[in-house]
Amino acid sequence: MVEAVRQALLAVWLSLPGIVQGFWANLLDMAPYLLFGFLVAGMLSVMLRPETVERHLGGRGLWPVVKAAAFGVPLPLCSCGVIPVSASLRRHGASRGATTAFLLSTPQTGVDSIMVTLSLLGPVFAIFRPIAALATGVFGGALVAFFERERGARMAADSCQDACCAGEEQRNRLLRILAYGFVTLPRDIGKALIVGLLLAGIIAVLVPKDMASAYGTGFVGMLVMMALGIPIYVCATASVPIAAALVAKGVSPGAALAFLIAGPATNAATIAVVWKTMGRRTALLYLASVAAASLGCGALLDLIYTHTGTAVHHHAHELLPHWAKLASGVLLLGVLGFALLWRPKVEAIGYTVTHT
Repeated sequence: MVEAVRQALLAVWLSLPGIVQGFWANLLDMAPYLLFGFLVAGMLSVMLRPETVERHLGGRGLWPVVKAAAFGVPLPLCSCGVIPVSASLRRHGASRGATTAFLLSTPQTGVDSIMVTLSLLGPVFAIFRPIAALATGVFGGALVAFFERERGARMAADSCQDACCAGEEQRNRLLRILAYGFVTLPRDIGKALIVGLLLAGIIAVLVPKDMASAYGTGFVGMLVMMALGIPIYVCATASVPIAAALVAKGVSPGAALAFLIAGPATNAATIAVVWKTMGRRTALLYLASVAAASLGCGALLDLIYTHTGTAVHHHAHELLPHWAKLASGVLLLGVLGFALLWRPKVEAIGYTVTHT
């Protein structure tokens, strides 16, 4: 076992130049799209308040489930994550179905991850991915609403202390947009994004194409990618370079989508909270919804690519001049470095951004 680990580390070390090259190439491809996504996410964080979400998603029936799933697709959440927001929804009267729908759809996509998906996997994948997130949320929420009955209990919400959740009046909307889009959000996803880019480089260099083609296509491939995604939590944006590298090695688009659904939508914290606050059956229905959506949406995406003959990888970024991609890449590294390494509190813009 020790010898196998040593050999694996040696292989990574010898392949380091290729891994770094792959890291830099992916970074340049996604940087313009990701920077634009950060800006839009900052705008949404100002326009869409948690209180607004709570007001529109209360009530019973299927319509709140649909609205909850749709709300979660583009919604940029603060670093306290989806759990306290969903807890607040539940406390303020949202049904179990609506809360489950929000928990399922929100972590799968966001404006930043959609833009990165467009840059690395193309327009078909970028359009289909939020649709799959919406379908997952509606399916899981409807399933919970059908099998569960409300018992009058409400989740005890933890207080979200991040800037985007602050209830006080803020002084400058533009600075709030920039602070969330280019400080808070990069801080939240920065480490995972860097790890995802490194893993993409490792996959591109070390994973044999014949192995990926053998185990990454068809129903078996979707099962493998789903099983890989469930225990290894990656955020919606950081998972895209990994999926793109797997597709380049021969994994089918549907199998890659199964990974993109199962990875962001499942993590131990979410399952534990659902289990504790809404019961074992709801938690099991939650997991069943993720599994069914991963396989069903993956099969449908493979069918679309097969019948249309569309190429998975997108090359529109090649239309950008090299200097523009290079400038965007350097700017993105600067944004990530500033967000991850800067420790002082931001006091000058009317609220505090702290680092956890």
